Amino acid sequence: MKLRCCCLAAAIVLASGCGKEERREAVGFYKVLADKRAGFAASNGLEKDFAGSVRSWCESIVANGAGKGDQLTQNATVARDLARSAESLSAQVGLVRQAVYDQPLHQEFPQSVKSTLITELTRRQRFLQELRATLDDSATGFEALAQSRDYKGDSYPNALGKLTTVMQSYHAPGDSVSDAETALAAKYSIKDADLGTT
Repeated sequence: MKLRCCCLAAAIVLASGCGKEERREAVGFYKVLADKRAGFAASNGLEKDFAGSVRSWCESIVANGAGKGDQLTQNATVARDLARSAESLSAQVGLVRQAVYDQPLHQEFPQSVKSTLITELTRRQRFLQELRATLDDSATGFEALAQSRDYKGDSYPNALGKLTTVMQSYHAPGDSVSDAETALAAKYSIKDADLGTT
């Protein structure tokens, strides 16, 4: 009987220790997310503005053609500038993804939150990289049209058609970092007071 009581007591201590470790891990992860929250929200806003610019630029060219001479040069320049913006946005998302990836998590729930967040951030980076590549292709297409004797000014590069299709299906990014914070806070009752301790 005494042995059974000792084993039960040891199991309770072990279980409470595991719960404490899991919460400590979750709080540490939450702190990393809280540190990245403002920058991530700012990049979300920039991405929405960027997507709006790309969409309206595409629609204008599709409706009116790519133009001739200086217009083609200007469109190629705009496409390259937009490609650089897509690359910059992808890099910002990448910083958050790397910070999340570097978190050494061993407990199941924090790991699942981390995995979901990395999947979402990776998806966004892939989209932005695809956008960058398509914008670069569009710029090359404008430059090719400028060299073509057959081009009349009323069409546009094939890559711009692909870009238009991509932008029509675009959805503004959600705040996946805040979603991850919310999930951790709800599961582990994380309060502001927890964030001042390690």
